[in-house]
Amino acid sequence: MDIHATMADIGRKAKTASADLAFATSDAKQQALMAAADSVWERRSEIIAANQQDMDFGRAKGLTDAMMDRLMLDEARIQGIVDSLRAVAGQDDPIGTVLSEWDRPTGLHIKRVRTPLGVIGVIYESRPNVTADAGALCLKAGNAVILRGGSESFHSSVAIHECLVNGLKAAGLPMDAIQLVPTRDRTAVGEMLTMTDYIDVIVPRGGKGLVGRVQADARVPVFAHLEGICHIYVDAAADMEKTRNVILNAKTRRTGICGSVECLLIDRGFYDAYGAPFIQDLLDADVEVRGDSIISTIQYVTPATSSDWGQEFLDMIIAAKIVDGVDGAIAHIAEYGSNHTDCIMTEDDVAADRFFQRVDSAILMRNASTQFADGGEFGMGAEIGIATGKMHARGPVGAEQLTSFKYIVVGDGTIRA
Repeated sequence: MDIHATMADIGRKAKTASADLAFATSDAKQQALMAAADSVWERRSEIIAANQQDMDFGRAKGLTDAMMDRLMLDEARIQGIVDSLRAVAGQDDPIGTVLSEWDRPTGLHIKRVRTPLGVIGVIYESRPNVTADAGALCLKAGNAVILRGGSESFHSSVAIHECLVNGLKAAGLPMDAIQLVPTRDRTAVGEMLTMTDYIDVIVPRGGKGLVGRVQADARVPVFAHLEGICHIYVDAAADMEKTRNVILNAKTRRTGICGSVECLLIDRGFYDAYGAPFIQDLLDADVEVRGDSIISTIQYVTPATSSDWGQEFLDMIIAAKIVDGVDGAIAHIAEYGSNHTDCIMTEDDVAADRFFQRVDSAILMRNASTQFADGGEFGMGAEIGIATGKMHARGPVGAEQLTSFKYIVVGDGTIRA
């Protein structure tokens, strides 16, 4: 395969399709997504069979348990894909929304109106559901999309992509609106990063290595999605029962997702008064706890090393440290966090307000599991990723975040003095 020629052809087709999509009706986009959801469910046995090929490939490649969990599809997860497609289909169409409007003394009437970005390139690893999520969200926002899935999820992504194309056909929308790069060759990624004539935005979703390469090499604007180094700070005024439940869920529900908590920060006064029974909860659940000099005095806790702070384990491992109040937690997160998701457990409004004001992360939580750091849980139907940068999109990237805007200015023969 001539990768350069193939990618240029994909880019040209995407650009043409994006022009049509910019004027697609809300009904057509909704019909395409509902038909795609029906196709995914009807073809679930084929998708699971394709996924089994990917699982075999992943095992042979020596993927970690966390990566294998991200890769795996069963009927329940396919139901989740179907539900996400239908949820995105049912959302209001963001395109054409008037964001604001005003009149000027000159007689001009000005409106700021939401518009598509154009062509979006999505580069992702392992998780085949991203094929559906990214395709659906880009379509909802009137964008064409070029999908480059990971080599591990190649067969699953092909099967899911076929269902998305079925949806486009059913709605009479251009089939080139959602394209999947048809090769595992990494050269295709390099091509995408320089396709400034065709791609308007690149969204990387994956590990630090992938995102770092995209940020370093891209000539196309990037929505960054960095590591999920998520913290939970247990404040002096934390409720013990809530804290135990939240911490256990935040670590063990699914360890391989970016919203899994990786570090506990415990107020010194709280620890002196009540201890840390949630540490024992984690140990009982077979989580390896790596603690500082105080926490490591608890039986079966492993002494932490400096590399454990700021580490995204994506595994049944968590770091734990004593800090001096909310300011100690804020300082630790500023040094070791990834601006993804951080949580405070407290019944004290003043402490919570200080945490929210001074922690600079895309998502901040109070008394809630960091596993909720997810576009679907935010009511977006799905997400392409959690953007940790500060330009344009931040936090869960849903359909609304995949838009831009333009100004509509109306006069009546108005001239400028």
